[in-house]
Amino acid sequence: MAQYMFMLFDSEEWYDQITPEQWESTMKLHNDFSAAVEAAGASITGGAALERSSTATTVRQPDGNALVTDGPFIETKEALGGFYLIECRDMEQALELAKLCPSGNIEVRPVMDTSSETPPE
Repeated sequence: MAQYMFMLFDSEEWYDQITPEQWESTMKLHNDFSAAVEAAGASITGGAALERSSTATTVRQPDGNALVTDGPFIETKEALGGFYLIECRDMEQALELAKLCPSGNIEVRPVMDTSSETPPE
């Protein structure tokens, strides 16, 4: 089976407006998504919700010297809020599963196999 990263992007205004009831409902949607992935014969091998992008620290090393700055690398209205690592049959199944994921914007990307001694194509 192949692995895919589902990166969940959304507006961070959600953090400011969520009620305890909405939080519980959102967590139920994610639990339902996990059950749907398992029912499809795929599996979630990793994932996490991330703190706000304002808590990010960026390390840049353009000339080999590290420069550490507060904040995310880029500023956008939508930020990476969490991710899933999904193991499934192929990209077609990954995209079908992404349609079930409770997030406004999901970027699906294959995970590179780095176990080989030859570089990726």
